[in-house]
Amino acid sequence: MFTIANGIILKGSDLIPTRENIVVDDGKILEIGKESLEGKIIDVDGAVVCPSFINGHMHIGDSIIKDEGYGLSLSEMVKPPNGVKHVALANASDDELIEAMKSSMWDMVYSGTTYFIDYREGGLKGVKLLRKASKGIPIKPIILGRDDSFYGDDPDLSKVKVAIRKLLKFSDGIAPSGFGEITMDVAEIISKECEKAGKISSIHVAESESNQIDSLNNYGLSEIEKGVINEFSQLVHLTNPKNDDLTSVFNSNQNVVVCPRANATLNVGVVPLPKMLELGIRPIIGTDNVMLNSPNMLRELEFTLKIMSVYYKKYIDSCELLKMATTNICGFNINNLIQKSIIMEGNFAEFNVFNSFSKNPYMNIINRCETKNILYRINKKIFI
Repeated sequence: MFTIANGIILKGSDLIPTRENIVVDDGKILEIGKESLEGKIIDVDGAVVCPSFINGHMHIGDSIIKDEGYGLSLSEMVKPPNGVKHVALANASDDELIEAMKSSMWDMVYSGTTYFIDYREGGLKGVKLLRKASKGIPIKPIILGRDDSFYGDDPDLSKVKVAIRKLLKFSDGIAPSGFGEITMDVAEIISKECEKAGKISSIHVAESESNQIDSLNNYGLSEIEKGVINEFSQLVHLTNPKNDDLTSVFNSNQNVVVCPRANATLNVGVVPLPKMLELGIRPIIGTDNVMLNSPNMLRELEFTLKIMSVYYKKYIDSCELLKMATTNICGFNINNLIQKSIIMEGNFAEFNVFNSFSKNPYMNIINRCETKNILYRINKKIFI
């Protein structure tokens, strides 16, 4: 048992700052209060206590080729099966992949991340490799698998179903690359099979303007409309919405994940976060491909804060932004894969203690803090 004492706690789903103590026992928050003091006392002297980060979208396998292919187009970099990423993954040994993924997971741990949602290439084998790589590391991967049988203009739908069911025995859901690689029939099967299994179905949509235009020209539907129609539980990117795309997503109550740094690296646009928030969409945020960016959520948050103000001429609310990396996930339908990371009595103790440099606790973390400014990482126990 221990107490984090005298901290500025970002409490509850709304991250309300309050100066209280947190008593932790057996990996759970036993009590929060101004007079609560039990076990080992750790006086943090006004430091900011924030829920640990959740990296909402990653491709951790391409940790093996950091910064390769910079300057190439989106398709040249990541489109299966001949993108730079896929060629590298196909040529890498299992040991190389495991060591690279381990390194990236430790990077996330040290920068305050407890969970991440990964689009795992390599079929069933790829899912199992990440499970193996994550053993012994204090982080939880949420693994979404895919299979080569999904792709092409005329896929064998019976093989697609078999592949999905095999994957769902070992993964937390299914995530094909995008609608440029799969048919609507395959999309429907993925969504329905995941729903029956109580697992996540996810897909990239509207990452690039050209993908959106091609989809509208060829099918009369935007990629986002396709995602809504097929009822994927989680839509990633939405960088280039068209017409009433965002209203449709809000009305569908689907989960949204945005990746601003990756969009910038690939030169595909700036996601309209101010418009999303105005409509009532509450996304989570991710760092995307490790080949493009470090998986450090602090860097993602600061970049997002500043690119929104300069691009949209609007200041994004810093509390709402911090929620995208922490508590917004608790509104997602993810079958309890991620335990409630909200700082409340009875929840698991999963939070970071940051040096305090300013009176605004949200800006303090987003705009001032680096990995070295995390005093304690609490992941059911003290992890310094």
